[in-house]
Amino acid sequence: MASEQEKAELYAMDISDAVWESAPDGPQDERVEIAHLPGGAVAMRNSKDPDTVLRYTEAEWRAFVLGARDGEFDLEP
Repeated sequence: MASEQEKAELYAMDISDAVWESAPDGPQDERVEIAHLPGGAVAMRNSKDPDTVLRYTEAEWRAFVLGARDGEFDLEP
């Protein structure tokens, strides 16, 4: 988990020029968008609420992606 200082620095970063990406085949009315930030960090937002942005350090993002690949977030049938 990121330290308070790492998170503070990440949220202090100006991302006004960030390039937002989403899955090309996803729904067009509401999408999850991500932007790659300096140092391997990632910002994530919902296209319907672009002012609310979550930011993750490189380590946090890597842990999330690996967990998703391993099925860690799959719902039980």
